Parts: sequence; C-alpha cells; structure tokens
Amino acid sequence: MGHSLEAMPDSIPASVPRRDLARVYREHVPYVWRSLKHLGVQEADIQDVAHDVFLVVARKLESFEERSSLKTWIYGICLRTAADYRGRAFRRREVLTDELPAFAERSAPAEQERELAGKRQRNRLVELLSGLSDEQREVFVLYEIEELTMREVADILACPLQTAYSRLHAARKCLREAMSEVTP
Repeated sequence: MGHSLEAMPDSIPASVPRRDLARVYREHVPYVWRSLKHLGVQEADIQDVAHDVFLVVARKLESFEERSSLKTWIYGICLRTAADYRGRAFRRREVLTDELPAFAERSAPAEQERELAGKRQRNRLVELLSGLSDEQREVFVLYEIEELTMREVADILACPLQTAYSRLHAARKCLREAMSEVTP
C-alpha cells in the first residue's frame, strides 16, 4: 500500500505523538482501503483518497473523544472523504476498467482462473454497490461487509436505528433485483 507515514506532510499537529499516529495507521490502513473501495472510490484513486483520510485522522486524532471506537470514528472520516471524492467533476468523466482482454482469459492456469473469478465477483459487488444510493451503500457496507452492529451503523451515520434497518432492507432488495437481472 503505497503511502507510508513518512510521506505525510508536516501538517500533523506536534501534540500528536508520531508513534500513536503510526500505530493507528498500521492497524487501520487495510480497513480504510477496503472501506474506500466499497464506498465507490476507483481503485486507481484509493491510495490518494486513503492519504486524505489519514491526513484528517492526523489533524483530529488529538481531539478524538472515544465516544465510539477508533474504527467507527475512522469510518466516519472515510464516508465523508469518499463522498467528497465522488462529488468531484473529474471523477465523473473517468471510465476505468479492470477487465482483461479476452485472449488473456483463455490461457490462464487453474489458480489464476480462480483468482480472476474472485476478482470478477469483487468487481461485480463494487459495481452493484455503486447502483445503490449513498445512504443504502453506507449501511450495507458497514453492516454486511464490515460486520458492525446495527447500533454502531446508526451511530456512525447519525440516523435513527429504524432508519438504518430500513436502508439495509432497501439495499438488500435493490441488490437482489440487480443480481436477478443478470442471472439466467
């Protein structure tokens, strides 16, 4: 994962011990990358957006009040950073693909074929998630993929518990419908 803590600019407050920030970074960078991908950040941009997330973490770590878990707090930062990313004009014009040319798929050994099938399934999930509203995607990712409790989900999204359940129900319904459209 390309960014290291040393690459972060000097905007990190002196009051935050670098060892604490380094520990937070080490423990949470895979989670941040995974979360950003599920929140609609293109793979080519995840490194930059993750860097933005940790810049916010660095600036605000000292003021973290521990009313929630650190993971939950960081996910909230991921939500806002990913929403900012999705709203940028340059991103809307960009069309990226991870698809291999047809000739490359025919000659792949069995292990590579399994890896390719897994990658296709993950890409399909990301594609299906991008068809959900932001609110539905956020609840689905937090509850189904990150396996947070629904109470934690509601807290992160600052919405009533029943609203979170309603969004999850709607997300599941949309995903089932989208999956049935492509399944013969």
